[in-house]
Amino acid sequence: MTTKQFYPIGTPGQPWTEREKHQWQQAQTRSRCYKNDVLDVLHQLKHRYALIQYGELSYGDDIYPLMAAKSKNWDDNIPVALITGGVHGYETSGVLGSLYFLSECQSEYAGKVNLLVVPCVSPWAYERIVRWNYDAVDPNRQFFPEGKAEESLALMALISPLRGRFVVHIDLHETTDTDESEFSPALAARDGAQYVPVSIPDGFYLVGDEQNSRHDFLNAIISAVAEVTHIAPSDNEGNLLGFPVVSPGVIEFDNNAFHICATITGTSLATTTEVYPDSAKTSPEECIRAQIVAIRQAIEFALSN
Repeated sequence: MTTKQFYPIGTPGQPWTEREKHQWQQAQTRSRCYKNDVLDVLHQLKHRYALIQYGELSYGDDIYPLMAAKSKNWDDNIPVALITGGVHGYETSGVLGSLYFLSECQSEYAGKVNLLVVPCVSPWAYERIVRWNYDAVDPNRQFFPEGKAEESLALMALISPLRGRFVVHIDLHETTDTDESEFSPALAARDGAQYVPVSIPDGFYLVGDEQNSRHDFLNAIISAVAEVTHIAPSDNEGNLLGFPVVSPGVIEFDNNAFHICATITGTSLATTTEVYPDSAKTSPEECIRAQIVAIRQAIEFALSN
């Protein structure tokens, strides 16, 4: 009897050792440039924002400064809005959406809320268009003190002094066809588990926290985004990715149980966005615009509530 191997690295049913992790590292190819796409854009905006280097990654021969932009006229007497992108480096619209937001934003939030924007949490993964970091770890499962992703720990350290002051946090993500063709099979292979395929939601949706339901906040974002791109319909069981749809385009689960990025500020107005740029009904450009609209609506809701 033979066991079908769904991923070219490892032995079915056996978790990876350091040997397999090294094979995976060596198989990843740099396809784009973090410096050109992110750092240079931030540098062009330094006359409008204060740039902060909040950490540095050293992976193999590569060194990546971790950068954030914040309101130039920071006011300690007003609250803070956090925007994060690129926690999963391959999710392009989150990175570009946060950068485009910075470029488009003028002074409309001055005196109302401080902006703190981290466009690309995982630069090594961004360059290689992968989900994991260099150590084959998913940063979006590592946002807790004992987490094993340097990217996650560095971001937590950045925002730690500001906890209690965040009024909103929106974490920008997307789903692509490679979630099922590459990343889910790789995860099963790494963990020695069986790969079970799932259907990718076709459209924009949000992830809320079932321990802190804010349907008013999430529904406001969905209504705004629906003006620029389509909202993902639920499947035949009324779910998206196996989670019940609690309102159109919104799913919930216990965010803290998964240690995802949206938990780090402690604010009640926190969510994870998801778009599907591979859909025949949209385009990568439209998905970027959806992310920008989601950011703006999240901030506007926070300021008016």
